[in-house]
Amino acid sequence: MTETPPSGHLDRVGYLFGHPIAHSMSPLLHQTVYDGLGLKWSQLPLDSTDMDNFLKLIQDPKFYGASVTMPHKVAILKHLDSLTPEGRDVGACNTLFVRTDPTTNRRLYIGTNTDVVGIRNAFYENVVDADACFHGRPGLVVGGGGAARSAVYTLRTWMKASKIYLVNRDRSEVEAVIKECTARGFGNGLIDVASVAEAQKLEGPGAVVACVPNFPPRTEAENEARAVLECLLRKEHKGAILEMCYHPTPWTEIAEISKNLGWKVILGTEAMIWQGLEQDKYWTGKDIHELPVKKVQEAIAAKLSEAKI
Repeated sequence: MTETPPSGHLDRVGYLFGHPIAHSMSPLLHQTVYDGLGLKWSQLPLDSTDMDNFLKLIQDPKFYGASVTMPHKVAILKHLDSLTPEGRDVGACNTLFVRTDPTTNRRLYIGTNTDVVGIRNAFYENVVDADACFHGRPGLVVGGGGAARSAVYTLRTWMKASKIYLVNRDRSEVEAVIKECTARGFGNGLIDVASVAEAQKLEGPGAVVACVPNFPPRTEAENEARAVLECLLRKEHKGAILEMCYHPTPWTEIAEISKNLGWKVILGTEAMIWQGLEQDKYWTGKDIHELPVKKVQEAIAAKLSEAKI
């Protein structure tokens, strides 16, 4: 039985819908925004796989929107009235917002994907000279899941990647990413780099997005993928790497390797913060300069410090 958090004391209510979500900093991020704006709003955690219950909850007139996380990012699509271009192209929804049809006055449930904005802004907010760092250079994505697809979209659509290298332990996952991204219109210039021998012949990347869990490689395929990554990171050009993994710690093995090889490391919490602020733009109707960005950054930094103690 899914427990629905109480919301009677709130003017507006949102949800973080997924499973498991105990480690998520999303409710903290959004509460910091609402408190900073003086809003009696909250994002309530809904740790659940019950889609029917969620669809009932969002009928509440006080509902303003939801963060949608695994395993619902694709399953939610068929229940939406429409998708933004990012949501449609990536094929996954992490954000649900509400609008009113001006003709019928009917409530519309619209999905988007702010993960791609989080990745983009994490780079542009932390890199001083994007032209020198990664514009016009190959991008590199490590991994083969949903975050890898978002990274490909971002590098291709907004970050001027000349081509995109894909590094992963599982060739079938890479094939699936290439096939899906090509079908959605942003799969040009994707290159599966399967071996160190192949990596040695390639131009060095400028922007790297690592989308894999933080554990040391054990199998032959994992060791080869790590060796390919290290080969590409050793190239003469040093750019910036966004390490998307931030739980249980944002400083990962890949982050340490990258720093030691001269790369600028951007923590995954940066992408999380910027995608969350983009969500609040949809929900509150306010622009980024009207949101308490610094307070959010301080709250997340404090939470991370607390976790280290």
